[in-house]
Amino acid sequence: MLVIEKINITMSYVNPVNKSFCLEQVCASNFQKLLKLMPELLALKAAAVGVAINNTPLHIRVIENTPYTMMIELNHCFNQNDDEYFEPAVKIRLYLDAQLAEVMSDQAHSSIAVAFKDKGLSKDIMNYKWRLNYFLQKWLDHCLKKDYQFSVTTDYAALI
Repeated sequence: MLVIEKINITMSYVNPVNKSFCLEQVCASNFQKLLKLMPELLALKAAAVGVAINNTPLHIRVIENTPYTMMIELNHCFNQNDDEYFEPAVKIRLYLDAQLAEVMSDQAHSSIAVAFKDKGLSKDIMNYKWRLNYFLQKWLDHCLKKDYQFSVTTDYAALI
């Protein structure tokens, strides 16, 4: 078995005992990783594109900005047959005062509020949040290793 296959199998079984504590730690780590990836993130008004040698462009777009939170979308832009598609496309809420970054949804999963209308499913909700945020942690690690460099734009339409 290849080493990568073993890593993927192992990652699918990451299931901490105190998931709410670990989720908070992952969200705090993701906030710091986003700032390391793009130091100007909190001042971003519209969008930015990150480039790294021999890698697909990484897009960050501001969806919403309030005094205490910021909602962004992070995705890679791929070209296939003269069309562009963005995947994964992750919506992330930044809690500026608490310095947390929480994934709200991705291109394959509904938002937590849509997926779980029954609040009694707290264990399932926590597992869902855990998977989304753990994925973001690994993706940010990957992006940081690739050393993406960002340029900021005020015109998001110019990026796509």
